[in-house]
Amino acid sequence: MPVPRTPVTAVAVTLLALGLPTVAAPAALAAGTGGHAPSIAVAAAPATVTVTGEGSAVGEPDIALVGAGVEAVAKTTQAALEAQNTASAALLKAVRAQGVADRDIRTENVSLSPVYDYTDGESTLKGYQAAQSFSIKVREPAATGALLQAVTDATGDAGRITSVVFDLDDRRPLQARAREAAHDDAHTKAAQYARLAGLHLGRLVSLNEGGTGYFAPSPPVSADAPAGFGAVPLAPGEIKATATVTAVYELT
Repeated sequence: MPVPRTPVTAVAVTLLALGLPTVAAPAALAAGTGGHAPSIAVAAAPATVTVTGEGSAVGEPDIALVGAGVEAVAKTTQAALEAQNTASAALLKAVRAQGVADRDIRTENVSLSPVYDYTDGESTLKGYQAAQSFSIKVREPAATGALLQAVTDATGDAGRITSVVFDLDDRRPLQARAREAAHDDAHTKAAQYARLAGLHLGRLVSLNEGGTGYFAPSPPVSADAPAGFGAVPLAPGEIKATATVTAVYELT
């Protein structure tokens, strides 16, 4: 005749059949199994430590990004455009003469707008301003000063230098080094906490990137900077990449 199963027995059998951890039945429930409570072990969750790692890496710039352009003002739109076109052609010729390839020169903006004179609350049309701006990639940062000088020499009063930014042509290797440094920092911190707790550092449970940063130096350059850039030393500085990670390790 089959032995009737109590609720506790049924639960224990089900857990064992599924291969799941079970808990020891209370003594009060043992009576329902004929005085023999099932022996069930409980696996304790391992201790963990959560740390934040920070890392950075620096490198020397290998390119310079120059913002340059021309402006011309004349009585008519046609005259303003012609003057701007002449100055732009001179700028491009000077840039190419410095060894800059066409693929590294990009037109950023072209504009034509009226110019007014405001006197005693009244506006009078003076003429028109035509302008064009370019982004120029210089692949030899040390040659940046010479290029700026060439641009201002070629364009005269119409020339404008709006910015100079030193950078890396490919930022990924530097960012990868920053991530590696952040990972190593997190591992070092976790190992220290394990040692302080009298335990051993176990496996990595999870790793999450908190964020990355990138800092490129940008020396100040006036939009109306005068000629003489060739004699002005430009300091490229260094590029810095940063990264943060949050890591969880087991402690054994």
